[in-house]
Amino acid sequence: MVLVPKDGSAGTYWLIEGRAFRSDTNQRDIFPTAARELSDIKVRLAHMDEMGVDIHVLYPSIFLRPLSVHPEVDTALARSYNRWLAEICEQSKGRLRWVMIPPLMQMDAAIAELHFAKEHGACGVFMRGIERHGRMSDPYIFPLYEEAAKLDMPITFHAGNGNFDHYDLHTRDFGFTTFKLPAVGAFHDLIMKGIPEKFPDLRWVFVEVSSQWIPYAMNDLGIRFRRQDRSFPGKELLKQNNIYVACQTADDLDYVFDHVGDDNILLGTDYGHNDTATELYALRDIGTKSAADAGRIAKILSDNPKRAYSL
Repeated sequence: MVLVPKDGSAGTYWLIEGRAFRSDTNQRDIFPTAARELSDIKVRLAHMDEMGVDIHVLYPSIFLRPLSVHPEVDTALARSYNRWLAEICEQSKGRLRWVMIPPLMQMDAAIAELHFAKEHGACGVFMRGIERHGRMSDPYIFPLYEEAAKLDMPITFHAGNGNFDHYDLHTRDFGFTTFKLPAVGAFHDLIMKGIPEKFPDLRWVFVEVSSQWIPYAMNDLGIRFRRQDRSFPGKELLKQNNIYVACQTADDLDYVFDHVGDDNILLGTDYGHNDTATELYALRDIGTKSAADAGRIAKILSDNPKRAYSL
């Protein structure tokens, strides 16, 4: 549907339970429309060839925010998205992979969707740093973690917010507090509560929040660990906890490597959008924007994402 807001700008919106969510924000003319919207898979694959990309791991846009307070609606939305992506990616012969949406208000449905997604090319479980039920250390969500580990599917935290109260409070802040900080908070919460230790076979991926926040979070965690007489792993923090973080070419990667090494850093492009994480030619530009040597760049572009997503 098309709505005209008070500011006079028209656009296409999703209307869900009386809330309008703009569906065409942050688009860019430099993307072929058919490629961006996945209406023609051949066009998308051709554009990937042009950019030197072998595989795209697809994340959603509409689900970056909370959509419903009703479990049955939440499940229906997740199921429709998961089946659409399964059908789309089947046409790509393995070059388009995707992260599935778990309807967290109904855990049985979430686990059922997890199995469907695994059977249809998904390589991760989409999560937001804060969800309606609470934080990512809440035992309520442990059954999903356990099942994801069995299926060799990482929990992937994208910049996003699944809590209406938090979302409504910060929705006018241009995205930083609304979307970016919840992921950083989830990282801190998981480490403090020792959640990765409870699920040693599970991998965790943080994307579209850059990577330069890692040293800050580590400094705070180190202080808190020492106050609790806990041993802090230091530079081995990411590796020890099976955590991967996607960087951006503007990050000071040497600074990040000094703190966590280079085995757990990935790279994303945010293909199809026009926001602070969009780097269409990141694979090309990282070699010129970063002082990292060729070996480290190869890890970021290939070795590390293969392990993170089990590609």
